[in-house]
Amino acid sequence: MSTEATAPQACASTQAPLVSIVAPCYNAEKYLEEAIKSIFAQDYPNFEVIIVDDGSSDNSVEMLKRLQQSYEFQLYSQPNQGVSAALNHGLRYAKGVYVSTPDLDDIMLPESVRIRADYLDRNPNVGCVGALITYMDSDGNTIKQQKRDSTRVYDFDQILSSAIVIGAPVALYRMSAMRRAGFYAPHLRVQDFQMTLRVAHLGYEIHEIPVYTTRYRRHPNNLSRKYRVLLQADLEAIAPYIDHPAYQRARSHLVNKALKYAVVEDKKEAWQLLRSIPWRHLNRTSFRRLKRLVLHR
Repeated sequence: MSTEATAPQACASTQAPLVSIVAPCYNAEKYLEEAIKSIFAQDYPNFEVIIVDDGSSDNSVEMLKRLQQSYEFQLYSQPNQGVSAALNHGLRYAKGVYVSTPDLDDIMLPESVRIRADYLDRNPNVGCVGALITYMDSDGNTIKQQKRDSTRVYDFDQILSSAIVIGAPVALYRMSAMRRAGFYAPHLRVQDFQMTLRVAHLGYEIHEIPVYTTRYRRHPNNLSRKYRVLLQADLEAIAPYIDHPAYQRARSHLVNKALKYAVVEDKKEAWQLLRSIPWRHLNRTSFRRLKRLVLHR
């Protein structure tokens, strides 16, 4: 079942390409109003907003319906299937040339869409452009900022070998690239890494620009904190490229990322993960994780 709201296009322009902002929602009632307000504060002249509730058990759906009285967006609902399936659901209705997939517990800065859409306009070889994040806590207080002063350019080999992810809160995709990639694998409950890989594998460049576009909220419910789910999804995301020379290096990067949390939360599992890394792929990060595992009480 899905419930369609009023007309999808938020602003009209014959010049700027339409941007589809497709946002999954799951138990985000605490942050919904602030997040949606930031979306509709964009200074870009042509965008539509599509929100898919992924079986929330809180008051998210009721809040979204109330917010539709003030903001013009499409609203759909589905039983809980995960963020990838929710995005695929929303993309069925998306008409944009470009696609943004923000989380509804984050805040988009007013120039967020415009800066990235202008960049894709000027760089037709780029399938996805990312940007910088300012991290905040659950109350909106700034924690830290990413640092970078130049644009980074990646191809598929670099994306895979270093397990580079353009995070959903800062990614703006070319719709034609997403369509060619077959959109998201619905069974993978983590969406951003698989799409970075899929788009790059098609031959598109992936760029990251040194501009802040998003305030990312860190709180206990972030999927990024659930290292087992994240690791499983990431390993499945690289599975299609198992014959690539960089596969094993990519796997080691992903295991090292999971070890950051495993060495604290589950020592037995941390030892198993460490032993799964071939000797030739152990690196400084692996040995830092080993040191933490041995010394942490």
